[in-house]
Amino acid sequence: MKVTIIHGQNHKGSTYNIAHKLAEKTGGEITEFFLPKDFDEFCCGCTNCFIDSETKCPHYKKLTPVTNAIDEADLLIFASPVYAYHVSGAMKALLDHYAYRWIVHSPEASMFTKQAVCISTAAGAGMKSTIKDMADSLWYWGVAKIYKYGIAVSATSYEGISEKKKKQIEKKTDSLAKKIVKRNGKVKPGFKTKAMFFMMHLLQKNGWNPRDVNYWKEKGWTDKVRPWK
Repeated sequence: MKVTIIHGQNHKGSTYNIAHKLAEKTGGEITEFFLPKDFDEFCCGCTNCFIDSETKCPHYKKLTPVTNAIDEADLLIFASPVYAYHVSGAMKALLDHYAYRWIVHSPEASMFTKQAVCISTAAGAGMKSTIKDMADSLWYWGVAKIYKYGIAVSATSYEGISEKKKKQIEKKTDSLAKKIVKRNGKVKPGFKTKAMFFMMHLLQKNGWNPRDVNYWKEKGWTDKVRPWK
């Protein structure tokens, strides 16, 4: 199993430790990126990725290592501490660059057979809305199975977390890792994702954006081909 972790921060705090702990428990080969260290660009709204090609994005070369790691992974882990009840700015900036991959445009076929986990921590609250920021993008990418784990750690560092909380974290990451390993290579999109795909399958036969229309036709998705088995 190949695991790609996208950390929404550079420092190695509570969110980092939980994400890395989970990845290690799956026994997979881990590739990880830290934001903004490994990608620090903001989407400039040029629309090249939508209208022409993602290769025309001004940040394409810098983004390519991240994109390749995401595409090659069996498991994606997106992890961000709570920043004002949302993901970090660096995480949001990265996700903005992949809007062209949403199901309504030109999704990457491999997403429909992947698993993903969205992780967030805070000293107090805000995990639900922070996780939603990441999970929304992953769902619109077509990721087949998305797990969510948020926990209020009541501390500002991993070392400061109580032993009781750490036992909860161990138990949860054990449970998640077992589910992920068991389902590796066997996941399929749920009804909601398939319904969205089918709707776009109809719309892209005569869509408004030539790039998307051509993409869907080249994949055979406007006919009977599907990106899952």
